[in-house]
Amino acid sequence: MVRRVLTLVVALVLLVGLAVGSLYLPMPYIVATPGVTVNTVGEFENGPVIRIEGARTYEHDGALSMVTIQYAGGPQRRLNTLEVLTGWLSPNNAVMPEELLFPADRSPEEVSERQTVQMNDSQTNATAAALNQLGIGYEAVPIVADTVEDMPAEGLVEPGDVIVEIDGEPVPTDTGEGDGDQAVGSAAVVDAVSAREPGDVVEMTVDRDGETVEVEITTAEGEDGTAAVGILIADETDFPIDVEISVGDIGGPSAGMMFALGIMDRLSEDGLTGGTRVAGSGTISADGQVGGISGIPQKMVSARRDGAEYFLVAADSCSQVADSAAYGELEVVRVETLDDAVDALETIRTGEGDLPRCES
Repeated sequence: MVRRVLTLVVALVLLVGLAVGSLYLPMPYIVATPGVTVNTVGEFENGPVIRIEGARTYEHDGALSMVTIQYAGGPQRRLNTLEVLTGWLSPNNAVMPEELLFPADRSPEEVSERQTVQMNDSQTNATAAALNQLGIGYEAVPIVADTVEDMPAEGLVEPGDVIVEIDGEPVPTDTGEGDGDQAVGSAAVVDAVSAREPGDVVEMTVDRDGETVEVEITTAEGEDGTAAVGILIADETDFPIDVEISVGDIGGPSAGMMFALGIMDRLSEDGLTGGTRVAGSGTISADGQVGGISGIPQKMVSARRDGAEYFLVAADSCSQVADSAAYGELEVVRVETLDDAVDALETIRTGEGDLPRCES
């Protein structure tokens, strides 16, 4: 009888030990939490976030804040079961598979480098979009970044080639020319190619290390059904002003829209916000398209904590809004373009008109 009791006690202790121990097993998950908020028209780490040279700038009250997410966990420091459960129980946090941020085929260093590149690209796009919105011209030269494997352009053009002409017509590169609706740079090249039927031949003139090279490319059918040649193009931009954006080691593309608005605010005699604190998140393209991003629920919490009254969100991210612990405590405004964001800020500033909501 005594032996049986001892056996049961030992078994119970072992089970309890295993249960407790399992709470500290490493798990392949990360926890996203609300991060820092940075006012793009304010200061960060003892200096202005946006510094502009070559044009008169202005300072205004209010805020146009970018918001961030902090991540706990990852391949270099895996969370245990208890930490994952704690994150899952918090209304402010989100638990997600580690591979969403750290794909198996990329090292943590490669992920960090990619986020840095995305941040730099977002700043360039933000400058281009802001200048476009303000009607300030700049030069955008289309350069081949790479070709797509097994597509027609492979082997015919090379990375670094400058696309000069399409079918004998010069590729426009000056955004200040025309009525402002003309595509320039890479956009002009894409438009010229996609306007054809798959199977048509496109003649391109490229500048390759100072030498003029003529190539003929038979188009194929792209993923969207239009003609395509398989060239990845990047614009080399030459802006009439120097814009420097400093946000420390923050990476990723999601602050693009707020950078563009911050640049516009700095260059505008009349401020965009009228003294209101506005936050937001969304990528930006050079032509002013605002793209969706993840982490909106956590970013809304960050915005609320920072005192924001309004939150600008890309239309593609609207489905995330209702999942935030800050839902109902912020005026959430849906935008698809930089022009939409500017119009929304005018409505906020003047109090006239209606704001587009994610629910509408």
